Amino acid sequence: MPYPGRDMFDTMTVTKAGGALCGAFLIFLLGNWAAESLYSTEPAAHGDEEVAQAYSIDTGEVASGEAVAEGPDFATVLASADMAKGEKVFGKCKACHKIDGTNSTGPHLDGVVGRAIAGVDGFGYSDAVKALGGNWEPARLNDFLTNPKAYAAGTKMSFAGLPKVEDRANLIAYLQSLGG
Repeated sequence: MPYPGRDMFDTMTVTKAGGALCGAFLIFLLGNWAAESLYSTEPAAHGDEEVAQAYSIDTGEVASGEAVAEGPDFATVLASADMAKGEKVFGKCKACHKIDGTNSTGPHLDGVVGRAIAGVDGFGYSDAVKALGGNWEPARLNDFLTNPKAYAAGTKMSFAGLPKVEDRANLIAYLQSLGG
């Protein structure tokens, strides 16, 4: 003999589950609406007025029309570079480069100053770096380390660069001290 309220139990359970799903969906939609109205970045519906962001992040890029502040030239900064500070800056390079003559994600950097660009045998350089030609002279390293992707578009090097000329000069002086 079947349980007397079984059909009612199944119908009630399905109804409760359906109601719970609808309630959860309603809460999700209301939360989404509230979040969009509180955190909207769309322009306000007040004609063509612009809405300013609450804060801005300095990316180092210069807006069109702004003058770039000129500092001392690289040769002057390199002449007074501090190798000890350069060794600290090299900490940013250690993840991909070694100075013991072995390659890692990037080629080894001992003897890099004055070495032919793409000159480490057995390392798979990108075509962009191979196309540069010449040697890694200090001024050229400075230009490359400012923004590698801009200097050699298509390089495999994912490092964003060193924006401070002092950091670049100190690093190059440290790499120069390693010799080859």
